[in-house]
Amino acid sequence: MRSLPEILRRRPQARVLVIGGDGVSYGAPPAGGGSWKDVMRKEIGDAADWSRVHFLGRVPYPQFTSILALSRAHIYLTYPFVLSWSMLEAMACGCVVIGSRTAPVEEVIRDGDNGLLVDFFSPQQIAECAVQVLAEPEAFAMVRARARQSVVECYDLRSVCLPAQLAMLERARNGDYSVTVA
Repeated sequence: MRSLPEILRRRPQARVLVIGGDGVSYGAPPAGGGSWKDVMRKEIGDAADWSRVHFLGRVPYPQFTSILALSRAHIYLTYPFVLSWSMLEAMACGCVVIGSRTAPVEEVIRDGDNGLLVDFFSPQQIAECAVQVLAEPEAFAMVRARARQSVVECYDLRSVCLPAQLAMLERARNGDYSVTVA
């Protein structure tokens, strides 16, 4: 959110879509109550053109993937916690993911190859990266393609994840409780 004023200033035609609920799922709520959206809107104030920022709330899955398919960039920040399915979906839809340089994201994104990594605590770096992706979409065509390829090769349910889970269950059934990481 702190990167919004700079992104909107430098990309005057950009629209920002924020998807997700206002509730707290993993962290603590704001100290003074309310939502983090309210806290950030108050902090940023008039520095951002809020008419170009659209808070969509939770959207049905087909609508979510349609939005991703049309997006030029998907900013995904997590301070190390868990990797969300939404980042993998964004990659599978061919988005350029601008992700935080944090442990769970670094497990999937190779900076400059299948996505871009930024400092979680640097709104300036996040904005600079987003502006570059928005300004030169053709320059990131291979990043988009490799993002999708990475997800298909490493996380596809039918060809990768389900066979691995079934093999793990079969090993456990046979008394082998060792973990194999591919």
